[in-house]
Amino acid sequence: MTRPFCVAPGQKKFEHPPREESASSSQPVSSLSPAARRIEFILVQLQKSETRSMGVSEEKKEACGTVCLKYLLFTFNFLFWLAGGVVMAVGVWTLVEKSDYISLLPSKTYAVSAYILVLAGAIVMVTGVLGCCATFKEKRRLLRMYFVLLLCIFLLEILAGILAYIYYQQLNEELKQNLRETMIQKYQQKSYEHITSAVDKLQQEFKCCGSNSSSDWGESIWIRSSDAKGREVPDSCCKTPTELCGRRQHPSNIYKVEGGCMTKLEKFILEHLKIIGAVGVGIACVQIIGMVFTCCLYRSLKAEPY
Repeated sequence: MTRPFCVAPGQKKFEHPPREESASSSQPVSSLSPAARRIEFILVQLQKSETRSMGVSEEKKEACGTVCLKYLLFTFNFLFWLAGGVVMAVGVWTLVEKSDYISLLPSKTYAVSAYILVLAGAIVMVTGVLGCCATFKEKRRLLRMYFVLLLCIFLLEILAGILAYIYYQQLNEELKQNLRETMIQKYQQKSYEHITSAVDKLQQEFKCCGSNSSSDWGESIWIRSSDAKGREVPDSCCKTPTELCGRRQHPSNIYKVEGGCMTKLEKFILEHLKIIGAVGVGIACVQIIGMVFTCCLYRSLKAEPY
């Protein structure tokens, strides 16, 4: 039996220093065997490798999508450029080949629509070239400019469509009020040679005579004058135009068409307005697709440093 340790008065009690815990005791000891730890390490490495491969795969998908958008936009721009040439050609043809008929119309709306077509066609062709450059250079600034031009062309086409629709509503009334007066008052008069040429071309090309009928010419200033040399209608009313053939107003000699030239001219202008409208709507639909492609490509490209 051990005796208790006695401490004399005035002496300090001896204390044992605290035991220092080993570094290993402060950390949890893994209960896994070396083989299990090796398997765990392999699994972690596989997971990291899979994450990296997924990132590379996503980058490849994004790059593939950008390339597809580029080629789609290039194809669109080529077709758009061709369409611009067609639009401009239609506008020029209307102004050059049918300019005589425009002089018979009191309103300039038809001519303005043709000029808008020419302007839109020229802008479309320039825009198509710019679009190709922007697509292959992958410049966001060029794409922004290209999108703005597409939007401007779209607004021009809407304006041309509105003008064509307004003119379509007014056309019949305008022709009724003005074509007959133009023929009666200005045919074969000084300073109105372009009107005379337009009326002669109108009657020969559409095989008609007079605004409403051949009897309209009875009130013509020229027919009533001595310059007509006894003609009852202009020689352009004749089925086989010859000098002074207009003296005989017989159905076998001149054109007798129900509704006269007014009906023919109205039909001609309406057909052209339909062509203008169809071309405008077609290109507008194509433009919407192009603007969508442009936005997609713009978003897929990285922002340029400024």
